[in-house]
Amino acid sequence: MEPGHDVVIVGGGVAGLAVAWRTARRGLSVAVVDPVPGGGATHAAAGMLAPVSEVTYTEEPLLRLGLASLAAWPAFRAELEDESGAELDYRTEGTLEVARGADDMAFLDDLAAFERTLGLRVERLTGRECRSFEPMLSPSVRGGLLARDDAWVNPRRVVRALLTAFEKAGGTLVAERAAGIVLPGRGSPSVRLESGGTVPAGRVVVAAGSWSASLLPGLPVRPVKGQILRLRGPRGFLTRCVRGLVHGSPAYLVPRGDGEITLGATSEELGYDARVTAGGVYELLRDARELVPGLTELELAETAVGFRPGTPDNLPLIGPAGHPGVLAATGHGRNGVLLAPITAEAVAALLTGGAVPEAALSCDPGRFRE
Repeated sequence: MEPGHDVVIVGGGVAGLAVAWRTARRGLSVAVVDPVPGGGATHAAAGMLAPVSEVTYTEEPLLRLGLASLAAWPAFRAELEDESGAELDYRTEGTLEVARGADDMAFLDDLAAFERTLGLRVERLTGRECRSFEPMLSPSVRGGLLARDDAWVNPRRVVRALLTAFEKAGGTLVAERAAGIVLPGRGSPSVRLESGGTVPAGRVVVAAGSWSASLLPGLPVRPVKGQILRLRGPRGFLTRCVRGLVHGSPAYLVPRGDGEITLGATSEELGYDARVTAGGVYELLRDARELVPGLTELELAETAVGFRPGTPDNLPLIGPAGHPGVLAATGHGRNGVLLAPITAEAVAALLTGGAVPEAALSCDPGRFRE
């Protein structure tokens, strides 16, 4: 049996590792249980830090949460790079939202009007202005919006840096798969491993993404399949994140400093179907080509599938999970990378008696138990 820890976190994705790092820095003994840290949804993620361009009409609490976490990202990034010695490929050139047709442009105009009522900073651009920012855009792009405050980061670099910083802070990695949470009638919980062992804990944090409900039944988290492509081309092919509407279908392209472009993503309610399908690849390339024709000349470097942890209201679950000594840090949907700083701050506060950020109070899992 492993020696006991103050906190055991089940799940080594970006949320779990961010919580682990922040909690270990506050002086607690912390272990993370995960056979392949960063190998789940984070591995497939695009890394957009884009609460402005992600806004929808019915999700203002999620917008407030995203804006608070985006504001925390510069300090989070600086501390993480300093403590890990890694460079995260963090970029702040904003998001360019473009429209292929008149109906798509009408939708973006309505969205811009809504965003302005919320005090968000967006600029309306003509097609020519869009192409002045990104010359590789198609001549048929009719116009768009520029969300200057959005950013993006390389999530694979983030999880590697978090793991390094966590271990430097005295954290322990248990490279095994968790089979469940042991909830005794009295005393503290523990984590049961598939190998048969257990990891005792003062408290347990469930941060296992879409698999969280299998570890702690009752958590309203489900998998949402996303297929994603990675292309490789010359540096500077695109200089900012490009999101687009093509006949109503969304697409995004996220450039990296090394010339890689992440192209995504499908959204499929198919459970744990891990297949990359011909139809999924075709649809992603078809729609992206309408926006950036030259991308079909780039190398197709990788295809991947991730399972976003979805919740009924699209807000994550951050807080007490309904059992003594057990907290949740899961259900982040497509916003896990964006919400890592505020999730870490909220859970670390709950574990150490600090103040939870106000924007995270709406994420209390108790809202589904009332």
